[in-house]
Amino acid sequence: MTIFEAAGGAETFKTLVERFYARVATDPVLRPIYPEEDLSSATERLTLFLIQYWGGPTTYSAQRGHPRLRLRHQPFAIGQAERDAWLKHMTVAVNSLDLSPEVRKAMLDYFETTSTAMINRPSRPEPSLP
Repeated sequence: MTIFEAAGGAETFKTLVERFYARVATDPVLRPIYPEEDLSSATERLTLFLIQYWGGPTTYSAQRGHPRLRLRHQPFAIGQAERDAWLKHMTVAVNSLDLSPEVRKAMLDYFETTSTAMINRPSRPEPSLP
């Protein structure tokens, strides 16, 4: 059984992404990264990607080609603060779902690793004390 199936199929991933973007919409760190006034396009893309990644239909690749996550995220300034905000909202969204502990862990582990891999800007150095 795939994670897609174990999680409950497409409806679970739609709910996950809707809950995630509801939080992103009001986040002062993340919201400026999304150029669209309406987050529906981003919502659709992430939903299709996650469905495919976790073993569901390959609609994402059929519509958009290979995911190339790092390349697709390169135009956006993603530092540690953006990564941390993204992961915080995704963690809340995952934890809001009725998932088995194994599925929850697999998803959270993936999101932690992948969000870290998307960092493409150095962190700002802490000011030094005189």
